[in-house]
Amino acid sequence: MSRTRRLDDLVAALPALMPVRATSLLVTIYGDSILPHGGSTWLGSLIRLVAPLGLSERMVRTAVFRLARDGWLSAAPVGRRSYYSVTAEGRRRFDAAHRRIYAADPPPWDGDWLLVLTSALPLEPEAREALRRELLWQGFGTLAPTVLAHPRGDEDGLRQILDGQGLADRVVVMRARDHPLTGPAAGLALVRAGWDLDTLAAGYHAFLGRFRPLWQALRRLDDPAPDQGFLIRTLLIHDYRRVLLRDPLLPAEVLPDDWPGAAARQLCRTLYRATQAAAERHLMARLETADGPLPDAAPAFHARFGGLDDAAPIPTATPIGQGGAP
Repeated sequence: MSRTRRLDDLVAALPALMPVRATSLLVTIYGDSILPHGGSTWLGSLIRLVAPLGLSERMVRTAVFRLARDGWLSAAPVGRRSYYSVTAEGRRRFDAAHRRIYAADPPPWDGDWLLVLTSALPLEPEAREALRRELLWQGFGTLAPTVLAHPRGDEDGLRQILDGQGLADRVVVMRARDHPLTGPAAGLALVRAGWDLDTLAAGYHAFLGRFRPLWQALRRLDDPAPDQGFLIRTLLIHDYRRVLLRDPLLPAEVLPDDWPGAAARQLCRTLYRATQAAAERHLMARLETADGPLPDAAPAFHARFGGLDDAAPIPTATPIGQGGAP
């Protein structure tokens, strides 16, 4: 089988390996592909763009309606055409996710833990649960019923949460330091008690199993076709973000030695770099705005994963239009 045929077969099979909901996939496409180019596009061109991903016109229309209802997008009619743009609130949500998804490698861990104690003053059960949910979303783990912790906690983000919920003077925030007297087994047991590492690891292994064969086929070619580049990049980020946004991004020092998150991140970065040029050509040729073609991508796009123009390392493999007016 030729190398090109092998890639064609893998790309064609990819959507069936990871069934997706239309609304969730459009969140990925707006965040990954449309937002860097201004955040707005004509609905008709979007419908044609995503048809190869298995989304019908009806599915796309329903999905963008829901995203507009939920504050992600706003609609603007121009003549008979409708243009959907990312809202200010949508940008805030995307920015928060993108800081995690496209980040460069984190700095070495300094050994500090950020602790939040919710038992110092009485809290209403509803307020305590709302804070707990928000902190869990930010990657904190529950070490005890009233103690949440993170070894790489974001103080600015925590301050925004406490201020936003009116709890700045109702909880205690402390820093604790990892101590040499803590043995590796005890430290790992603490982490496993606070975070569901097994489910997260299974998600990363599934991601690696889906996309390693694509990289092995793609690495032998100069460049994928534009439509293939877009499909691979879109499903790559869609699959990766579903796992990554549940990952507390704990330092390697507190994770098992065989933690698959690092390999998943390297593979995602490598495949993203390998497909981004072809994907961008496809987007520029397919999508339209109210003012014409898509504008060039913003500089922040090229800084994703520490820089898209750098040579990408090779991850070690292990067995395992024009027309109508919607």
